[in-house]
Amino acid sequence: MTGKTLHKDKDVEKIITVKGRKFLLRVETSDDARDYAKYEALREEIWAFRGDHLPGTRNLMCENFLHDGSALFIGVYSERPDGGLSADPAHFVGFSYGFVGLKDKGLGFRSVNNLQFYSQYTGVKEEFRRYGLGVLIKEFQREKVLDVFGISTITCTYDPLTGVNAWRNVHYFGMDVVEYRVSTYGEYGGLLNRLDIPSDRFFMSWDLTKKAGRREFDGAALFDEERCLVRVEEKTVQGRSGPLKLECVFGVGLDRIDKALEFLFVRIPRDFYLMLRETDVEDGAVRRIPLEWRLQTRQVFQTLFKKGYRVVDFLGVAGESRANFYVLCKSG
Repeated sequence: MTGKTLHKDKDVEKIITVKGRKFLLRVETSDDARDYAKYEALREEIWAFRGDHLPGTRNLMCENFLHDGSALFIGVYSERPDGGLSADPAHFVGFSYGFVGLKDKGLGFRSVNNLQFYSQYTGVKEEFRRYGLGVLIKEFQREKVLDVFGISTITCTYDPLTGVNAWRNVHYFGMDVVEYRVSTYGEYGGLLNRLDIPSDRFFMSWDLTKKAGRREFDGAALFDEERCLVRVEEKTVQGRSGPLKLECVFGVGLDRIDKALEFLFVRIPRDFYLMLRETDVEDGAVRRIPLEWRLQTRQVFQTLFKKGYRVVDFLGVAGESRANFYVLCKSG
């Protein structure tokens, strides 16, 4: 692999140790198109939807900001059996890919303050997801976008029903939910989506100059059923791999929005990815469970946002069964 160096004060690599295992995080610098094939291969392994793909490797190489474009590629490599670390494609276990975009399309590139970095993909091989690499990749990405690009805003989208992404983006990093987008990617299948479930997304904005600190409220202490807008009951269903208990929506309490409550809670599934897989069966009632989650929570979020509420946190509440909730606060 050949490469180009960044400014001497802007390192392209970081070595981290998690749970006794070493990983190399590295900005992609290669000018050999063949070195970009690993990004598409891993993206396909994680999302597994052949109807969707990255550009060809030659175009990916040209997109790299070190060449002709505005894209930042970050690769994650696990240590070899001998304990060594290198940018070896055989040990490529995670990545992120994103590029520079515009906030105000009318203003264009006339002001650096109008630039934002759109983080399109962040993925980790399934067997390495217990190391918290998703957070570490985003932290490394933050460093490079600030230090190399000189941009202070990262944007991204994620499925609002996925708790693992909500915890990372909202609770840990303190990103702001800018808007609720309906069926952002149209028909989208694969391992993490399903063609019959609309691909709704939160559009997020991350102020890189703001440190995510302790909230000025205790969401868990504020929680009670009166403040929760999504009514859920646990049901045992025949899933794809056998019987299992799933949370099912049986109604939403939009009338509670008019009770002048400053804080409200919106529940989401414990594991939406699991729900998508297990309900991918012929039984229509079972198959519709995640669709009901999508349609009912879409109505709740859209109504809340119109009423001036904003997402301020995400938390898990312990009890007979663990549950995930967004915390929303009335603005102004």
